Amino acid sequence: MEETFINKVTESALVTIDLEDYYPKESIAVFDLKDYLFMGLILKEKDFREALKNLDLLPFSGKLAAVTCSADAVIPMWAYMLVASYLQPVATDVIFGDETETKKQILLKNIAALPVSEFTDKRIVIKGCGEAPIGEAAYLQATKLLRPVAKSIMYGEPCSTVPIFKKK
Repeated sequence: MEETFINKVTESALVTIDLEDYYPKESIAVFDLKDYLFMGLILKEKDFREALKNLDLLPFSGKLAAVTCSADAVIPMWAYMLVASYLQPVATDVIFGDETETKKQILLKNIAALPVSEFTDKRIVIKGCGEAPIGEAAYLQATKLLRPVAKSIMYGEPCSTVPIFKKK
């Protein structure tokens, strides 16, 4: 008598969402305001404006621009606005934060653009393990978006899931 193995996972009609698919793939160029501070503490408006006029924009062209200040200094709000006005025409996007924060913000933005209606009444597994540092905020965002439409939401792998939500 020959045994037939049935793969119940493939027959279960589960939809797997891998949040790594939404992780930013674009290159990131960091603009650090600390490089423009007088004595590492003070931003002089005239010198800063002149430095931005002479800024080589090529390193930011076609990339995500992460605007930050790694020095412990008080930076006026207008300085960030001025930097954005120079970088926006050449960068794909201008984000406040370091490289890690920029990746997080873009990931959340990409998840927010999920075509939620495609998941109506579906059983969804949000994949848990991967290479990219996804972070808690992304899983929270995905759950918030999918809960109103999904039949159920689970976390993990299709063969071993943790139930998160089930429509009653």
